[in-house]
This record gives sequence, C-alpha cells and structure tokens, in this order.
Amino acid sequence: MPVLTRLIPSPLVVDINAGALDDLAGLLHDQRISHSGKLAVAISGGSGQRLRERLSPALPGATWYEVGGGTLDDAIKLADAMKSGHYDAVVGLGGGKIIDCAKFAAARIGLPLVAVATNLSHDGLCSPVATLDNDAGRGSYGVPNPIAVVIDLDVIRQAPIRFVRSGVGDAISNISAVADWELAHRVKGEDIDGLAAAMARQAGEAVLRHPGNCEDDGFLTVLAEGLVLTGISMSVAGDSRPASGACHEINHAFDLLFPKRAASHGEQCGLGAAFATHLRGDKETADLMVRVLRRHGLPVLPTEIGFQEDEFVQAVEFAPQTRPGRYTILEHLDLSTDQIRDAYADYVQAIHSAEAHAG
Repeated sequence: MPVLTRLIPSPLVVDINAGALDDLAGLLHDQRISHSGKLAVAISGGSGQRLRERLSPALPGATWYEVGGGTLDDAIKLADAMKSGHYDAVVGLGGGKIIDCAKFAAARIGLPLVAVATNLSHDGLCSPVATLDNDAGRGSYGVPNPIAVVIDLDVIRQAPIRFVRSGVGDAISNISAVADWELAHRVKGEDIDGLAAAMARQAGEAVLRHPGNCEDDGFLTVLAEGLVLTGISMSVAGDSRPASGACHEINHAFDLLFPKRAASHGEQCGLGAAFATHLRGDKETADLMVRVLRRHGLPVLPTEIGFQEDEFVQAVEFAPQTRPGRYTILEHLDLSTDQIRDAYADYVQAIHSAEAHAG
C-alpha cells in the first residue's frame, strides 16, 4: 500500500503573541522540553543581558552564555562551553546571529533548540540552516529545525523598526523566489515541491497584502507567522529553494562585492525581488511589490541604500555566480552588461510612471 501522507519537520510549539516570554518556563515544562529546568541559554551582550535580568527568576536552573558574534568560531566555542552541562535543551535568545550560533551549537552537542526571537529581520529563525561567517566569507550549515519558536510581540516592538522592515522585504521576496523555482521546473525540469512552494508563496502573499503597518500587532503577527512558515517550507523542500531565487542572488552579490556598504538582508532581498519580478514581465506584481515596499519604508531603488546605477548593474551581473547551479530569471535571460543597464532603466521608468499615475 502506498504511503498516503508524509511527516513534516516543524516545531513542536509556535507561540506568537504579546507577553509570550512571560510564560517561557511554563511552556518548556508543559511541552516536556525541559522538566528539570536545566537549560543552556545563548544571549547577546546588549538586549540579551536585559532579558536575562527579566527571565532569570523564572529560569533558576539555566546557565547563561554570552555569544560574541555570528561566526563559525563563535558557534563552535559556544558548543564547547555547553557540552559538559547535561542540559535538556538550548535556548537561543536574540536576533539572527544569536539564534544561528545557538542552532549550530545545539546540533553539534545533540540537543533540541528553542528559538526565542527578539526581532523579525529575516526568515532564519525557524529554518533548518545556520548562516555563519567563516574564513571564506559566509557559509550555510544544515541543522535541525527548532523544537519550539517563541516570539513576544512586546519585545519585537522594542527593537529598532529597521529589523521589522527587513523581515518584510525577506518575506515578500518569497513570491519572486517561488516564481523562479517554477521557471526552473518549466525550462529545466527541476523538481518542485508543491507543498513547500505553496507555504512560501502564501507566507509572502499574506505579508504583501496585509493593510497594516510595522507597528500593528495584527501585521507583526502575520509577518512572524510568515517567517516561521517560510522556515518550515525550506525544511519541507530540503533546501532554501522556496525562499531564495534571483532576489537572494542579488542580495549575496551586494554582500560579496560591497561588504562594508551592504544594507540589511531584507532591504536587499526586497529590492532584488521587485527587480526580478520586473524582469519576468509580471508588471502587476512588480508594481504591487514596489508600492508595499515603499509603504513600509523599504528601498525600491539601489540609490536609496547608497548604490549607484553602475554598482547595481555590476551586482546583477555577478549575482548568478553566488549560487552556482540555481536557475532563476537571471540565468534564464543571461543578460549582457548593456542589457542589464537597459532593463534597470525600464524598471526605474516603470516605478516613476506608476508613482506619477498614483499621484
């Protein structure tokens, strides 16, 4: 008899609401993640220390580890420090760098990870990947999904709003990434996982079409849910394909070519997604992306994050080299330098025309 269903790797619990941190100890106990209360908690030196003061009374059995940064060496040092502690679980409490270090360390010592996000800057909080800086630049390391994800909206609102905006750009870029995946399926016969694609696309669409702003609880909830679902979609697919296409290739190109000037991950991915969608000829979606990115205070032109036209053209030309073997609209069109420059001019004109019409 054929197998009629499949198991999907996903967190045991996802708690997204205002005040979620107030019951972190109870959640870990009730979900049988930690009966003894012996936890290894990875935190940053800034906001992490303030949260430690708040949470320590409720977590008397926890040992707190300050993470120096977001490098592979930092993650290995964290694992080495934790491995003799006989803990029930590792808690990563912080932003992307802290959670990625905690993911890697937990995997290295064979413990489950609880991801407690203090900002919503990107979709890595629930993904099966730890992105860490190394001697060669930056690497992606496969790790298990978090066993639990806790997002306290009160804490999210305390972080600089640029982190929420970055998450918006990353979530919206899913729509472009899935379109690239479907293109690779049509042209190259690449396998596509319909469930993973549906999860990633709907997460992006929910953020794209929500009328709220970056300070509304309703919008923050949808964004947080979208980022969690995107992480699970990558687990379903077995790689980053549902959330990474030409948009992320352009982002990686900015990071590699201009490492000291690069903007946030989500700003670059949102801009890359809008341009890639324009290249696909999907004017309606590209126009909507631009309007929504603008409404949330995100860039739609490279000049808005300090890059000139020639630098953007250079990044787009270099982008396919960042993910060898990945087929997107950039590989499909295989544009020359002059063709990229012409396409960018068309993109700018389309934005100006749409804004003039709207005004």
